[in-house]
Amino acid sequence: MKDPFSLPASLFTPLRTFLVPSPLKRTTLPFHVHEIILLALFYQVLFTTISPVLSAYFFPRTYPAFKRSTKLNWDVHVVSLVQSLFISSLAAYLLLYDEERRDMSEVYGWRGRVWGYSGAVGMTQACAAGYFLWDLWVSARHIQILGASSLMHAIGALLVTCLGFRPFVNYYGLVFILYELSTPFLNFHWFFDKLHLTGSRIQLYNGILLLTSFALARLVWGTYQSMRIYRDIWAALGYSQSGAGHRLAEDLKRMRQRGGRSSGVMRFGGAEIMPLWLAVLYLSSNTLLSVLNFYWFGKMIEALRKRFQPAKGGEGTSAGAVEGKKQEANGSANGYHIPNGPTTRRRG
Repeated sequence: MKDPFSLPASLFTPLRTFLVPSPLKRTTLPFHVHEIILLALFYQVLFTTISPVLSAYFFPRTYPAFKRSTKLNWDVHVVSLVQSLFISSLAAYLLLYDEERRDMSEVYGWRGRVWGYSGAVGMTQACAAGYFLWDLWVSARHIQILGASSLMHAIGALLVTCLGFRPFVNYYGLVFILYELSTPFLNFHWFFDKLHLTGSRIQLYNGILLLTSFALARLVWGTYQSMRIYRDIWAALGYSQSGAGHRLAEDLKRMRQRGGRSSGVMRFGGAEIMPLWLAVLYLSSNTLLSVLNFYWFGKMIEALRKRFQPAKGGEGTSAGAVEGKKQEANGSANGYHIPNGPTTRRRG
């Protein structure tokens, strides 16, 4: 599927000249750099203007009373909510309807899954990169409130996302974007705390949906797809390290000549073989995230149990609700924090 927002040649060439460093001009980044910049600007406007105005309108007694750090974190969560709903919906649509992505696997096998490229998938990847670029800016500017961990995460996430523009494992990019299916429920969980709904029935239902979506999207679906990507990268690394590596360009050229709608999927393949550093970096990052997903899931269950356990001092009141009221009384901006992986790790 083509990128519906690709630029005409008259605009593409100047952007490529001025916005893309020379070492990256042979990648797919020049085709999507405008999307990265526009998305980052949109999220900045959402953060600085749209969220404050709408939040004050819909919550006139709550939002204006927040202190500065809590307002900032509220607006950050609004951006995260919009991003997660948008990017996961887009990824799900392309998983179902992008025929070029399907051809990466069905026609080219592991070669397509590792080196294949689709314009629509590249656009989705650019949307994610745009969010992380905005995240990097906000985390650096407000590091005293958001913390150094937020900044480090933004840097790492942006770098890993941009690896896909080589192109590299574009086929799996949509797969791991679906991790964001659990993020809206985490943001709602945080909003409920700030709206004095800690321990409420609606927060309980949201917590159940959070745990369910997290387990299915990250632990079940994510673990299965991680095993597949380990296998494909191992095959690509072995192919590159063996005597067959020098034939890669010829093999892909022969595949491109098959014609049909899949002929353009591998047009960037064969530019280089699999570097060892790239395989190690990607697989180690994926393994670390997989381990963290199980750790975060355990912490989420622990936090929810504390929140909804009956309090010893009375009936019908959860221990979490009592603690939440104490924290509000003390002016704390944190409350209970349930981690949910890479894109929503804010404090406040």
